[in-house]
Amino acid sequence: MDHRWGFLIGFLGAVGLLGSGHGGQQPPETAAQRCFCQVSGYLDDCTCDVETIDKFNNYRLFPRLQKLLESDYFRYYKVNLKRPCPFWNDISQCGRRDCAVKLCQSDEVPDGIKSSSYKYSEEANNLIEECEQAERLGAVDESLSEETQKAVLQWTKHDDSSDNFCEADDIQSPDAEYVDLLLNPERYTGYKGPDAWRIWNVIYEENCFKPQTIKRPLNPLASGHGKSEENTFYSWLEGLCVEKRAFYRLISGLHASINVHLSARYLLQDTWLEKIWGHNITEFQQRFDGILTEGEGPRRLKNLYFLYLIELRALSKVVPFFERQDFQLFTGNKVQDAENKMLLLEILHEIKSFPLHFDENSFFAGDKKEANKLKEDFRLHFRNISRIMDCVGCLKCRLWGKLQTQGLGTALKILFSEKLIANMPESGPSYEFHLTRQEIVSLFNAFGRISTSVKELENFRNLLQNIH
Repeated sequence: MDHRWGFLIGFLGAVGLLGSGHGGQQPPETAAQRCFCQVSGYLDDCTCDVETIDKFNNYRLFPRLQKLLESDYFRYYKVNLKRPCPFWNDISQCGRRDCAVKLCQSDEVPDGIKSSSYKYSEEANNLIEECEQAERLGAVDESLSEETQKAVLQWTKHDDSSDNFCEADDIQSPDAEYVDLLLNPERYTGYKGPDAWRIWNVIYEENCFKPQTIKRPLNPLASGHGKSEENTFYSWLEGLCVEKRAFYRLISGLHASINVHLSARYLLQDTWLEKIWGHNITEFQQRFDGILTEGEGPRRLKNLYFLYLIELRALSKVVPFFERQDFQLFTGNKVQDAENKMLLLEILHEIKSFPLHFDENSFFAGDKKEANKLKEDFRLHFRNISRIMDCVGCLKCRLWGKLQTQGLGTALKILFSEKLIANMPESGPSYEFHLTRQEIVSLFNAFGRISTSVKELENFRNLLQNIH
């Protein structure tokens, strides 16, 4: 009897040791755990969790959004890729063929898109075109109707508005050309090294409210870094006001999203027969593995989710603008335009139903004078980043950089225009708040890029599951 009890106690003890990890080795941590173990639960400064975003995006939003972005209205984007860099002259142009951009021939772009930059009824469009023509002449012509004179003044007021967060291209410039985004997908081009690092270094070091004395972790242009510098950086970041902290996280999230795209659409094989693009697991690990990046990778991915929430919130706020009867996704194809507007509104109402939206009311609260100054600093810093995109040496990277910064800038403009959106007229042009076609195309394509990143994270999580 005693012998049997001894055996049983010994057996249970052995099981306990194994369960606690002392009786044998624990299974090694997978690559998926190293990249994603910290990318779960609630996000900083938010009441939303990663898992809710994944489920909402991947299964309810992503498929319909991709269908919308493949339509003519959203696939053609007018951009000036010849604007000179305003900050330095020694740009090293990428000569690789994957850096090149295929521009549209004139007959490839639908006539409706070329003939009208806006999206109202024909009567409203005629008024807008008259306004724009008068504005280009540099004065309000007294021979114009009183209604048009008033509209010109309101239009000029809007164009000079402090609500614009980006320095957008002049689409009337002869250097501005249409690009088919579907034929120029964002993917790995081989553009890297000091020239690419300098772009991001200037963005982080000079435009994210960071003093020079604070060293950014894993800065490739810095002489060295250590754990103490990392701790100092995050202590500084947490000590910032919520607006400046959010600004850094938005830029970090955008950077992370771009790196996800480059890792997911990597040139795996290049032969004279074909090119094969796909997921490069090693590239993803180098950018996001918790060990290889000394803890930075998972933080970057959480910032990507933060960016997702900000743009998602902007889209939910701007629904009334797109619900107006006069609004059209005008390409000249009436049937397709009507179907696409219906799909657009379905997507926007789905977005509006998201249960855990970011609360932007904490931004620029408190003393009105200080809040206004902070908002202006926020806006000017972001405008500067949009100008830096003209310094990117890879044309395809420049294209997607300009589009995504304009898209995020449009999202910020929407978030800080709540009262203007609420006061829009039910029909006709809205002079106090309106979005140009450029802003609309960049807004949805930029969000489409982030939505794709979230979807790709699920793919990488599965691919890394059995890798140690």
